[in-house]
Amino acid sequence: MSNSADSPAGAARRRVWRPVRMLTAAVFALAGLIFVTSFNTAKGTDIRTDASMLKLSDLIQERSQKNKTLDESTATVRDDVDALAQRDDGSSKAEDADLAALEKAAGTRKVSGHALTVTLNDAPPNATANPGYPPPQPNDLVIHQQDLQAVVNALWQGGAKGIKVMDQRLITTSAVRCVGNTLILQGRVYSPPYKVTAIGDLGRLKDALSASAAIQNYQQYVKAYGLGWSLDERQAMTLPGYSGTVDLHYAKPVQ
Repeated sequence: MSNSADSPAGAARRRVWRPVRMLTAAVFALAGLIFVTSFNTAKGTDIRTDASMLKLSDLIQERSQKNKTLDESTATVRDDVDALAQRDDGSSKAEDADLAALEKAAGTRKVSGHALTVTLNDAPPNATANPGYPPPQPNDLVIHQQDLQAVVNALWQGGAKGIKVMDQRLITTSAVRCVGNTLILQGRVYSPPYKVTAIGDLGRLKDALSASAAIQNYQQYVKAYGLGWSLDERQAMTLPGYSGTVDLHYAKPVQ
């Protein structure tokens, strides 16, 4: 009887198993290469704690703090520029007056006077409906973008000479935006309670708030579910000038 290794069946077995052994060796070699590459990338550190793995909320807070620092640096440089500009540059008194009026209108100068502060806040975590109102939905218990916008718009309507939201002065290009339960204003992030402060005639400012249909609607939720709403009057307050960038960006049609 001939040796089975030399038989056609034995030859077939050799043709079947030899490629499998080669494939197995290749897989182990590739795995080793991956381990070596991973080690060289980590360089002895725990790559799970790398900045790229931080929570998105942590990154947002980090960027917000960085933007605040940059705003403060910009304000310092602007003060230096203003000090230099006060030197005699050959301009007339009329030109200086025009420049001062433009700066005031742009919101880059401090403004002082009677102040009204509006504070909006989410309802308590365990809030329930007051008698006569339906059970609250999650959206009924939090401050929304339109609520903040309604307050800002009403204060402008009431003749506000300047408005500050939280610790930032608003200008023409400022946009009050909310994402979820947070306010994003000029590159910085805030959580409730939200404070909106306006300089102007207190009577006109309060009348404008009362006349706003959007704020009247908000007041219904204050009564129903306990959303926060309060007014604070001050006889004298100074709002800071806007210290951020004033560069304008715009879109144009694709050619």
